Parts: sequence; C-alpha cells; structure tokens
Amino acid sequence: MSKVSKAHLREMKKIILTVITVGLAGMMFSFALAYFELLPKTRSEQYVVFCQSGTCHPKDLPYQDHALSFDERTDDLLSRMTTTEKIGQLALVEKNSIHNPEDIARYGLGALLSGAGAKPESNTAEGWFQMVKDFQEQATKTRLSIPLFYGVDAIHGHTNVPGATVFPHAIGLGASKDADLVRDIAYATAKEAAATGVNWVYSPNVDIAQDMRWGRVYETFGSDPSNVSTLGKASVEGIQSFDNEGLKVAATAKHYLGNGATEWGSSTNKDFKIDQGNVTLSDIALRQTQLTPFRAAIEANAQSIMVGLNQWNGEKVIFNKYLLTDVLRNELGFKGFVVSDWYGVYENETDNYQALVKAINAGVDMVMLPFDYKTFSNDMQRALKNGDISKERLDEATRRILKAKFETGLFDGVLLEQASDIGTIEHRALAQKAVSESLVSLKNNKVVPISKKTPKIFVAGSAANNIGMQSGAWTVEWQGIDGNWIPGTTILKGIQDKVSSSTKVEYSLVADFAETSGLADIGIAVIGERPYAEGWGDIESPTLSSEDLMTIAKLKRVSKKVVVVIVSGRPLNIKDFVKDWDAVIAAWLPGSEGQGVADVLFGDKPFVGVLPIIWDL
Repeated sequence: MSKVSKAHLREMKKIILTVITVGLAGMMFSFALAYFELLPKTRSEQYVVFCQSGTCHPKDLPYQDHALSFDERTDDLLSRMTTTEKIGQLALVEKNSIHNPEDIARYGLGALLSGAGAKPESNTAEGWFQMVKDFQEQATKTRLSIPLFYGVDAIHGHTNVPGATVFPHAIGLGASKDADLVRDIAYATAKEAAATGVNWVYSPNVDIAQDMRWGRVYETFGSDPSNVSTLGKASVEGIQSFDNEGLKVAATAKHYLGNGATEWGSSTNKDFKIDQGNVTLSDIALRQTQLTPFRAAIEANAQSIMVGLNQWNGEKVIFNKYLLTDVLRNELGFKGFVVSDWYGVYENETDNYQALVKAINAGVDMVMLPFDYKTFSNDMQRALKNGDISKERLDEATRRILKAKFETGLFDGVLLEQASDIGTIEHRALAQKAVSESLVSLKNNKVVPISKKTPKIFVAGSAANNIGMQSGAWTVEWQGIDGNWIPGTTILKGIQDKVSSSTKVEYSLVADFAETSGLADIGIAVIGERPYAEGWGDIESPTLSSEDLMTIAKLKRVSKKVVVVIVSGRPLNIKDFVKDWDAVIAAWLPGSEGQGVADVLFGDKPFVGVLPIIWDL
C-alpha cells in the first residue's frame, strides 16, 4: 500500500463531512415535515405555501373528514392557513393572465375564469376539460391542496364551447314565464359546464331592465320584478341541483344592485352610453324593484352574488358598505361570497390600493382582478400590515369562499370528463321547447298559424339563415359569431322541414325574388339585430336597419301576405312600419334551435309567450 499524503487525508475528511452533512440534512428535512404536520394551529403561519412534491401535504386532518359539517371543515382549514394563502383565495384571475402555471400554487390563487372568448387551444369539450384539469393539478401543489373555482359566463348555456346547446337568451325565457322550464335549462347548463370541468357559472342575471337602449336587456328576464324573481330563483335552483359524483356547480346572481335601472348618458365609460352608469332611485324604490330578485336568489341559497359596475346615487356600488354588508348580509342574510365584476374594483380609479381597501371593507370577498394577481397580493399584504384591512375581515372573506368550495364538493368530488353531455339530443329538444314557449305574437291578422300545405312560401332576411345571429352574443365569442358553423338549426331550415312535400319554399337573403314567377302565398321575413354584448349594444334608438326594412318592402311586393319574425335582444321601434305587415312575431334571441320558431309558425305549438317587457307598437 502506498503512503497517503496529508493532502489526500484532508480531501477524504471533506468527503466524509459532506456525506454526514447531507445525511443529517435529509433527516432534518424529514423531521421538519413531520413537525409541520403536528404543529398546533396557532403555529400555522410557519407553514410554507408552495410544495414541489406531494410529500408536504397534510393527511387525515379534520377539514378532509367528510363526516364533519361544512362549517367545521371550513373553520379547521382556515385555522391552518397562512396570510398569503388566505389572500390567494380572494383572487379571481383571467386564465390568459397566468403566464407561469406554477403561480397558481405560488400565490395560492383561489379562482380562475375564462372571459368570453378565452378558450383552450383546442376549443372542444375535451380541450376545456384538460385545460381546467391542468389548472386544478397546479392548485394541488399547494400545501393544503385547496381546489380552484373555475368560472365562465354561461348565460344561455355553456356557449363558450362550440357544440354546446345554445338556449334562448333570458329575455325569451322571461316571455315564457315558465319556472319549471327555466329550472330545467339551468340544470342542463350546469351539466354541460361540469362536463368540461367548470364548477362555477356567472348566471342568472337578475337585473330588472328599465331602458330598451341598454345593451344588456336580453340578458335579463325582463322588467317585472315578480317574474324576474320567480325565474331567477328557479335558475339558481336548477344550476345548484346538479350533482356529478359529488361535484356541483355554483350559481351567481348578478349584478347587485340596480344595474338594470342605469340612466342614459350617465356611464363613466366613454365608449358606452348607459352600461356601467348611475342609478338615481330612493332607498325604498330600490328595494321595491331592483332588490327583489336578489332576495329570491338568496332564498334559493345562491353560492355567490356579483356586484355590478354601476353607481347608486353617484357612489359606486362596489364601495357601498350599506348595500353590500348592511342590506345584503345583515338584512337579507346572504351566506355565500360576494365577487366583483370584471376589473370592477379598479374601473376608473386613480389609486388602485385605496380602491381595493374600500371594496374589501365594504363587503367584497373575491376580486375579479382579472389580471395582476402579484400586485393584488402585495397590496393586500400592505393593507393588513397598515391596519387598513383587518385580519378579521380577511378571515371572514376567506371563510365564505372556502365554505362554498366545500358545499360545491370541490374537496371531495372526482373530476370526470363527460364530453358526451355536451349538446345532447335531450338538451337540444329542451332548447327547441324553450324557443316555442318564448315566441310572442305582436300582431296577427289571421295569418299564423300558416298551413303546412301552403303552395308557395318566400323566406328572406338577415336572420333567416344564420345561427350566429339567432344565438346573439356570448356565443363562442364575447360579441357573438356570424354564420352557421356551430351545430344547430336555422329558422329557414326549420321552415323547410316543417312544410309538406308539395310546398315550394324559396329563399333569398335580401328578397331578390323574380316577380315574373308569381306571387308567394306567404312571405316570411326573418330580420333583426346583429349580436352585441354589454356597452357595445347601447343604442339611442333601437330599430330595424334600413337593409332589413328594404328586404321587407321587397318581400311585400311579391307576397300576398307578409309575416315578420323579429330576432332581437329587446323591443325595437317599429311603430312606423307595423301597420303594413300582416303578422309580427317577437322571437327574441332563440339560440341554436330555430325549428322552435317553425313549430309555432305552422301551428304545431301555440303562442304562449307574453311580453316580459313593454313593447310600444
């Protein structure tokens, strides 16, 4: 054996010390994990937030015990959370703002959403499910594995996904006055949402529409507080009665409060005329009209309520503690969580920190940021440190959100991909029924129902052969789509399929029919509004376009009788023209199942719809 030098001995000592150090470090890490598991609740602030592996997750703790009540589980989980984790639960982030998926765990984010048009790379049911699943898997990397709420606007079906059933917009359902129908549609919507992993929908809209110029009239059930309350309650019940292997879907009553009574020209958004505007009503008037549907939604145990972007008597509702706490919580007894609307806390504010403080202290529990969650987290930490927001208020908001997650089964249910639940035959049949029940006869000189054996029928108009137009906005894209590239049946196809084999049906978009071919026995003009969403639909004088009026005039010249079917999200001013038409039908925005219109036109279904809102003829 050769002689070992002193240098070699020093190197060997270093190696031995390194091995011992690493071994001890590993042992210490293991002991630390066990120690953290056993820490008393009062020491929970020492926990880390972000775990790279599942080894640091607590097990068999009270909040994971199905046998305990939701309150017990909520209180136990809350007691184990750090301030950072609690703050994360208050953040609602648009999914396209998550540039690093690990931020979901790093910031302990509580909820994500897809704004209208924010979709996965593969905009299919399967693509949606995988996207939500991937986000949820990031959430499980948090120390306490708190699942995400994932929300979408599903105001007339889960229409973010091509192939989903597109039900009539709420204004049409308001005309039906059928609570059972609305409940069934809400259930079907929840079922289709859950099939894609979505567990939270921003519906129903229980605003009471007062001004036809408002671009959101069609999102409401109309202007009658009683009807809106009945149908809004049914919608909440339908959404939240869905249960898929323990997983449910949370409903959101919106927009609290007075959003439907905003005044023309009062909007602080320079692009809009009435949306996000001011409501000038006394406390008594506000309660007698706008508050009524929210009372009904609370009776139906709505999990969340969304605050509108409007002002009440000059003050933003989102900063109004009287409305958000004194009335909503203390008077009406709302137990769920309050969420702000899109950028609602910060809209038109110059000091975002102060805006956040005011909103949280007024009663907002979850903030739809929807972008900068890092600044939000820092601002909340600063507010807590400065005493601008109390720890008790943070705990209160976090508790409400967590309890809703327990009640919705997010901690216990199994996320199952069920793409076959999207756009089913049963759901489309339900939509067709809803269309037929929503139609309103505005004028009828004994022309409708039309005989299926009518020899010749001309069909024309911008909405006759366009599923996108008859579906309206919030369909795949925020402002809607154009054309027939999503599943469904156009009104034209519904007519063609309804008549006898001996009937000749001719179609021309702008009624360019050859007058030499003889008069049609019946001319059907299907015309109306192009899709619009929110403030982009604020129009000072809603009426038919000059192109639609020209189409009707040309059709009248080549038809013995003319039936005008209006596809619109609100009443239109047609007083100067209606006298020249033989029949006028309000079809509202019927959605994907245009054959429901044909069912009534040809007498298979009677007119049962009544105006949910004033239409001055």
